[in-house]
Amino acid sequence: MKRLSVKLLHSSAVLDSKSEIMSSRFPPVFLSTAKTAVAVSRAAKKGEVRKIGPRLYTSQLSGDAIEVIRANRWQVVALYAPGGVVGYRTAIEGKPTADGTVFLSGPTLRRIDLPGLRVRVVPGPDALEGDREFIGGLRLASRARALLESLRPSRARATEARGLSRDTVEQILDRELELGNEATLNALRDQASNLASRLGAEREFEVLDGIIGALLGSRNIPVTAAGARGRLAEPPYDAKRLTLFEELHAALVATPLPTRADPAAAGSAFRHLAFLDAYFSNYIEGTEFELDEARALVFEGRVLPDRPADSHDVLGTFALVGNRDFLGVGISDLPDGAAFIARLKQAHAEIMRGRPEHGPGRFKETVNRAGNSVFVHPDAVTGTLLHGFTIARSLERPFARAAALMFVISEVHPFADGNGRVARVLMNAELFAARQCRILIPTVFRDDYLTALRTMTRQGHADPLVQALELAQRVTAAIDYADLDQAIAALANVNAFEEPSTGIRLRAPNPR
Repeated sequence: MKRLSVKLLHSSAVLDSKSEIMSSRFPPVFLSTAKTAVAVSRAAKKGEVRKIGPRLYTSQLSGDAIEVIRANRWQVVALYAPGGVVGYRTAIEGKPTADGTVFLSGPTLRRIDLPGLRVRVVPGPDALEGDREFIGGLRLASRARALLESLRPSRARATEARGLSRDTVEQILDRELELGNEATLNALRDQASNLASRLGAEREFEVLDGIIGALLGSRNIPVTAAGARGRLAEPPYDAKRLTLFEELHAALVATPLPTRADPAAAGSAFRHLAFLDAYFSNYIEGTEFELDEARALVFEGRVLPDRPADSHDVLGTFALVGNRDFLGVGISDLPDGAAFIARLKQAHAEIMRGRPEHGPGRFKETVNRAGNSVFVHPDAVTGTLLHGFTIARSLERPFARAAALMFVISEVHPFADGNGRVARVLMNAELFAARQCRILIPTVFRDDYLTALRTMTRQGHADPLVQALELAQRVTAAIDYADLDQAIAALANVNAFEEPSTGIRLRAPNPR
């Protein structure tokens, strides 16, 4: 018997009919050709391969055709459109449309329908400057090329349209500015200018050039995307964050919220709770002290000589949370948004006075991030805070205002450092001004609290954040702060000082 061999052309699996091969050596996916049709037919009859599309076969004998094609998507595309340039919205989105369509440029118009995958080849030039090598000998269009292609009008229904709406393109470009990538936009515009004539996309370049110019402030052209409108407003604001603020506002209006009296409104209890607030709030941010060290620092002024900046972080926080005059002012007491901005800067200047390198009392000048979260662009900080202030102040119940205010500050992240502490200080000021119980976020609850914030940020789900703050307030309200040692013992009894990494959870006391 003759043996089949496998020959790879352009990294695509096409069988050579000169010999025969066992199924274990067949590629996962391959096309039958005129030369290999007989051999492939024999292999199919023997159960060595099976057909899953027009001339398309697989050596994977389990799983349905959709699964096999999905697992080998780009190899399949390369078989039907060898050397094609993956472009249009596919290059921008990095995946098929909702109905499984991918778009490429190639020498001739082609439409191939497969289980779970539709390949659409649009007549267009081969690889151009900036296009990159891709799977199976395909090329991937540069971002500039793909945007020009995507701005071409398309008559297809939305899920199968090869292009993107102008609104979507504006959102994509606005995101670059949100990340501080102004130079990226300028470079993209230059590259698109060089490609426009070769793609026959002069009109599309005019649109792209206008959008970029408007976003950069050099062109007076209207934009429609909410994020772009926010950026061009005066002052600029982050529209995505406004949506989050509104979602949290709606949840706080609709959710039954606690009303708990402050258990430490006067006397030594006030100072003791303030100390614990400053201790926990800094511990969350990585400024960690032994409890006895922190007590000596706050109540005896014993600054650790080898940690002066950390010591001032705790002292600065305590200076605010232990100041009745500062805590006694809520956002309802402020005359306007400008007073709110001034109050934020005052709080930051006090907390960060030991760290001049972080610009105490000054808003950030560069984009900041935490893990995968990118916070509000410096240009949009003031406008976003002003909108957040208005939304938070409209809430009737003190707990709701406090929660909204904390999230607004945390989400905007207006300063280079110290944002979490400022957010919690203003949250507790809102509660104290309304004679409500403040909220301690103990060490053991750090991950729960931060996870709830991330859930609100990334998914817009408010319930975890509201529930986390309610539990933390319930614990805070259950403690008697008149004697600090007894208060510490009571907090230890609910696991407040345990590290989250231990797996120990905050134990909720009986409601108070």
